[in-house]
Amino acid sequence: MSAPLTVNGARLWQSLAEMARFGAIAGGGVCRLALSDEDRRARDRLRTWALAAGCAVRVDGMGNMFLRREGTRPDLPPVVTGSHVDSQPTGGRFDGIYGVLAGLEILRTLNDAGIQTERAIEVVNWTNEEGARFAPAMIASGVFAGVFDLAFAHGRQDPDGVTLSDALRAIGYAGPHPVGGFPIHAAFELHIEQGPILEAEHKSIGIVTGAQGQRWFTAQVTGFSAHAGTTPMDRRRDALLGFAQLAQAVNAIGLRHGPDARATVGRAAVAPNSPNVVPGKVTFSVEFRHPREEVLEQMERELHAAIAQVGAGGLQTAVERIFDYPPVRFAADCIASVRQAVAALGYSHRDMVSGAGHDACYLNRVAPTAMIFIPCVDGISHNEAEDIRPEWASAGADVLLNAVLAQAGRIPPADGQ
Repeated sequence: MSAPLTVNGARLWQSLAEMARFGAIAGGGVCRLALSDEDRRARDRLRTWALAAGCAVRVDGMGNMFLRREGTRPDLPPVVTGSHVDSQPTGGRFDGIYGVLAGLEILRTLNDAGIQTERAIEVVNWTNEEGARFAPAMIASGVFAGVFDLAFAHGRQDPDGVTLSDALRAIGYAGPHPVGGFPIHAAFELHIEQGPILEAEHKSIGIVTGAQGQRWFTAQVTGFSAHAGTTPMDRRRDALLGFAQLAQAVNAIGLRHGPDARATVGRAAVAPNSPNVVPGKVTFSVEFRHPREEVLEQMERELHAAIAQVGAGGLQTAVERIFDYPPVRFAADCIASVRQAVAALGYSHRDMVSGAGHDACYLNRVAPTAMIFIPCVDGISHNEAEDIRPEWASAGADVLLNAVLAQAGRIPPADGQ
């Protein structure tokens, strides 16, 4: 068996540094909102690099960019890897873009080594993964996978009323190709962990076996607004007290179903929100995450029980589920390719479940898919302080290269070569 290939880590690191100039902000991060001029400039640079690497570049009707290195069997479905170029308003330099540039680097490495593959390899830049400008997040990969209708996606508006369709045209990335509809043999997404586990455990690679399901709820506690100075304590119907009980209950639900569960009250609105009025109403959000559907069901039942208990104390309560994103289990064959690559390279690793949503989660609905994580410093992401180390970046790209190569089919060299 031949030794595993490794990428040019210095070249990858330089590409990341150069791309970070597009949308650079004072704190060291980037503001590269989807379909902004900064996004356009980054896309243009990515296109230039891809063409220099001998790739064909096509753009579909959602602005998704596909950089194709042809295989010896163009009739076969390709192997796909990639992530996204867009960022949060005060985002880091590696979230998303690392997976795109690592994909480009593996194509460059194959060129350097003169290696041909049976299947084509395509690196994709998915549009508007973050959802920071156009909601919802991951909308372009969602259209690709049939989750969202193209007309719905094109009609999404940013806070200034600009539609996604108009923004695509404004930056010149309203592509002529249809969105989706072609087969993919295997897909991989390489990403920073966006959490602290790999660094804390001194692991170089996370083998991502799936992603957590999510359920979002809007809940309400209604009491009675009254004068804070004249209403005795024992005569009050304080909605904020009921909310406080429920916030604690949500936290307890998450702890009971640990270590994989997440339970969050992230938003609350108090009415009338005056310092001298007993709160009459609190409307708030609840979010649950877990990699198993049956546990999410149990967490939801416990939420309803906690709300009913508060309601039995003289307050009115209501709860509505507003979003249900099922858990994702990635493809066993793709996970095996990642695992074999890690073993061949000798990198420290652990299996993981992603706590965040990624384009790979939608792509998994239409193609066998897996993800690879690398550490990020202190687990910080969606923040200008986001950082990774060059050796982590190289290790992740090495694993991606060998996993992709296993699926794409390396062509043996001719005799004497």
